Amino acid sequence: MATDNRGIPIPTIKRFPSYLRLLKGYRDEGMEMVSATMLADELGLKPIQVRKDISCTGIEGKPKVGFTVVKLIDAIVHTLGWDNATDAVLIGAGHLGSALARYEGFESYGLKIVAAFDIDQQKWGAKLGDVPVYPFTHLQQYLEENHVNIGVLAVPAVQAQEVAEKLVAYGILAIWNFAPKDLKLPPRVVVQRTDLATSFAVLSAKVKRKMAKEDLLDEDDEW
Repeated sequence: MATDNRGIPIPTIKRFPSYLRLLKGYRDEGMEMVSATMLADELGLKPIQVRKDISCTGIEGKPKVGFTVVKLIDAIVHTLGWDNATDAVLIGAGHLGSALARYEGFESYGLKIVAAFDIDQQKWGAKLGDVPVYPFTHLQQYLEENHVNIGVLAVPAVQAQEVAEKLVAYGILAIWNFAPKDLKLPPRVVVQRTDLATSFAVLSAKVKRKMAKEDLLDEDDEW
């Protein structure tokens, strides 16, 4: 099973944000303690899996009582590294880039987009929310001066590979790729692709299956 550099299984890391969403809701409702069984029921998991995941944070629960909600939130946030904001640059100030720059939720995850870059001179000097837009030609100097290691890629597919290669050449260590394009980059570069088309394809397929089941139920009702 794949793990991160701290030995935590990748599937566990992927589940942590779901735990956080529930825990923050419980905290806002005034709940002080939560059990692994409660979290498991909400997320469709087995309690033993939840306890195993939580053990990766180093926090321990109380027998027959559970975990302190606030402490568990802090432990998961710290384990994910979201308590130390990580600066990132955004490449592409179009509609998608603009939406990403304005999304306030990133900072709660520890990600802060500090600057955007684009080749369109009409966008230079503007702001996407609080994020300033600079000429793409200024990117290398900005990275050298500000020591940013993460790039968020929101450019058209035809430009994605070329732009990504330039990011790597400028010293970027990780790329969050929103472009509809698979990137071929050196293994030392961390690449995470968010494929909106694939996500929609999965959604569409699930909807079709659900509708097909409902159609079958309707046919049964006729009999």
